[in-house]
Amino acid sequence: MSIHMPDPDAVARMAAEGRFGIPESDLPTYHASVTGLLGSWNKVEELYAEVAPTPPQRSWTRPDAEDDKLGAWAVQTSITETSEGPLAGRTVAVKDNVAVAGVPMMNGSRTLEGFVPAEDATVVSRLLAAGATIAGKSVCEDLCFSGGSHTSKPGPVHNPWDMSRSAGGSSSGSGALVAAGEVDMAIGGDQGGSIRIPSAYCGTVGHKPTHGLVPYTGGFPIEQSIDHLGPITRTVADAALMLSVIAGRDGLDPRQPDVVEVQDYVGALAEPVSGLRIGVLQEGFGHPNSEPEVDDTVRAAVGTLREAGFTVEDVSVPWHLHATAIWDVIATEGGLWQMVEGNAYGMNWKGHYDPSLIAYYGRKWREDPAQFSETVKLVALAGRYALTTQYGRHYAMARNLAPKLVAAYDAALSNYDVLVMPTLPMRATVLPGPDAPVEEILARGLEMLANTAPFDVTGHPACSVPAGLADGLPVGLMIVGKHFDDATVLKVANAFEQAVGGFPTPAAERSSA
Repeated sequence: MSIHMPDPDAVARMAAEGRFGIPESDLPTYHASVTGLLGSWNKVEELYAEVAPTPPQRSWTRPDAEDDKLGAWAVQTSITETSEGPLAGRTVAVKDNVAVAGVPMMNGSRTLEGFVPAEDATVVSRLLAAGATIAGKSVCEDLCFSGGSHTSKPGPVHNPWDMSRSAGGSSSGSGALVAAGEVDMAIGGDQGGSIRIPSAYCGTVGHKPTHGLVPYTGGFPIEQSIDHLGPITRTVADAALMLSVIAGRDGLDPRQPDVVEVQDYVGALAEPVSGLRIGVLQEGFGHPNSEPEVDDTVRAAVGTLREAGFTVEDVSVPWHLHATAIWDVIATEGGLWQMVEGNAYGMNWKGHYDPSLIAYYGRKWREDPAQFSETVKLVALAGRYALTTQYGRHYAMARNLAPKLVAAYDAALSNYDVLVMPTLPMRATVLPGPDAPVEEILARGLEMLANTAPFDVTGHPACSVPAGLADGLPVGLMIVGKHFDDATVLKVANAFEQAVGGFPTPAAERSSA
């Protein structure tokens, strides 16, 4: 659709609203110059129409409630491009903020409802080329800004361990579907913990790769400096296999450095772990909202690692306790600027854009911002206040503090191969009811980020694995490593999995009860 040229009254109105001090006598000149300049917009549209992708014809269905008791499927598909490759015969759910061409993408929000992308995300293209079958899109939280599973539209995602409890967010459907055995593996996204939170709540393996290791191209962004995509699986071996498929530069994502060294993640699992050193991060325990059962279960898991032959010592990183405040500023101001005001993509970076998504979502959310979830409204309110009164100086401060936070963890990692701590302070919480007060909705969405969000700011790889069960609910153990040394993180995770004889599943636990 060509840009509509403003009439003289529109230019005069914009000049007055902007308080530009343009004399009335100069307005005709400005009108002529503005309309002349805007001719380039129509030329760009004409040129882009010649190269714009056309969505493929792919079939999809929306499951009914009886076939989707967890509320975890956005749509179901069966897309396969080859029967050969390392993922041949494996089913994958793709988080619904990641584009699968020709298949609806809602990002858990009414503000994107009805949008169909024309291009596959890079991770989807790589999964299909590796033989995977895309089994569908998994429900995610509204614009992915919730660690709970109660903000997604049209409804909440339930935890397969206990249907009354949260599956965790924002990759809520991905965690629930893998835990329930409905798919072999899933793609998750992580900006504050959204791969690791559902993995801890649902008892799956969730690996947030090093920032920039996996291209984010085709994912709906929140804030480019904290955007991550990665695997959610039942086993560490599957996480390593999936990472080996989706990792590496695509030349389209400026989040990635010029050189991305991809390791042999699968091969690393077979390497000996003798001599590896583990630092137990003391500041990761004993948060004001920490459940004693969680800390105790993770301490027991640390004991298992010690018995498995690792050198295990306590380590202190005081900056860990400041990290959430830094994340709050970056995620709130940056998220408002890019995810909301910037219509998902924002500007000023050399990456691959989706003009159709920008236009669709930008129009839809402005038509009715009331459709945003409570957590997104919180971001909008706090972010706008901060930006309109402080002009972004705190965002600048937070970004300048981020390297100091990185250095604090790196100092600890200079003495240890990985750091470990509880993934979350608590186990899966009870889902807020349909009439829950806003304070409960907000609390259940953002209360669990103390250990996960810091590593979205710093970009270190971080993997959550099931540490065990506490009163029948999973507890997550998080393993954090050096930048681009995801292989060592997965190696330690695999050693723990082998030491405990595999991770529990809800179906197995119910059958043995």
